[in-house]
Amino acid sequence: MSIRTPLARSRGLGSARSGTHHWWLQRITAVALIPLAVWFVVGLVVIGGADHATAIAWVGHPVGAVLLVLAVAFGFWHGQLGLQVVIEDYVHGEGCRIALLIVMKGAALVLALAAILSVLRVALGGAV
Repeated sequence: MSIRTPLARSRGLGSARSGTHHWWLQRITAVALIPLAVWFVVGLVVIGGADHATAIAWVGHPVGAVLLVLAVAFGFWHGQLGLQVVIEDYVHGEGCRIALLIVMKGAALVLALAAILSVLRVALGGAV
């Protein structure tokens, strides 16, 4: 026996069975960000008083560029996953919720791509 109304059953309202996947993605990106954030902070401390050329060399180093791209990608991915939960929980109008999710995910994608392309441009000497 179900307590759901026939209308709710026909609309498919209820568990979308995607919560566990979303929860795991949020935890995986958080765990990936821990060593990347430590590396980034240590790197900033080390080159804190350095000149512009040293900073460019640090970003342009192959290992540094790859780690920075990973930090940006995981950071934006983790951020949009968290904002998605906030929007889904606290925005009550269906149309407004969908519009906010689209804008937020689009902004996260555009900003992440801009940051990654900037790192690649520095790493490849302006070729990108």
